[in-house]
Amino acid sequence: MTHFKGKQFKRDIITVAVGYYLRYNLSYREVSEIMADRGIDVCHTTVYRWVQEYSQIIYCLWKKRNHAVGDSWRMDETYIKVKGKWCYLYRAIDSSGLTLDRSLRKKRDSRAAYAFFKRLIKHFGNPRVLVTDKAPSLTCAFNQLKIAGYFDSTTHRTNKYLNNIIEQDHRPIKKRHKLYQSIRTASSTIKGIETIHALYKSSRKEFNLFGFSVTQEINQLLGVSA
Repeated sequence: MTHFKGKQFKRDIITVAVGYYLRYNLSYREVSEIMADRGIDVCHTTVYRWVQEYSQIIYCLWKKRNHAVGDSWRMDETYIKVKGKWCYLYRAIDSSGLTLDRSLRKKRDSRAAYAFFKRLIKHFGNPRVLVTDKAPSLTCAFNQLKIAGYFDSTTHRTNKYLNNIIEQDHRPIKKRHKLYQSIRTASSTIKGIETIHALYKSSRKEFNLFGFSVTQEINQLLGVSA
């Protein structure tokens, strides 16, 4: 319960509000209205603060336990608008569609790709196969890491058809375009959305699709008993 210590509202109220926002295509005001329909008066700015705080927490907890992934990776970058400017969201999944990690960057270059690749390797080790598009920055980053001793036994493929799985996986993230006002708040919110999306995919893989509960998943990550 340490994650909820000192909060004005009870744990259940916070997890429901955060879960609704991260799982569904709702605004902060819409979540506030849903809570009001249930007799709970929560300002939309309070919901915003909860999302910013707990997105970081559940992402870190999910990342610590996220180790069981395949050895064939799909990596791609997509676009997110932050304060009217395009930023680049690097994402990686395995061949079965399970999420590995994400990284929001201001620039799309080999330096950003290098940092993301290296973070993946440190957490998961070297994959057997790495599939990307033909972007020069990705190939450059891969070659630099290979020279540095990483990806020593990894095959790099750039067949666009092999990368269709991650292109499709961008959709739940892309449809959540918001008018982000800073890369910090955008990064925090996307961490939460990616975490819930990853948990949903894991549940679907285990044939628990109709039993998925975003509130229950958040409580399990936070170590809270039902």
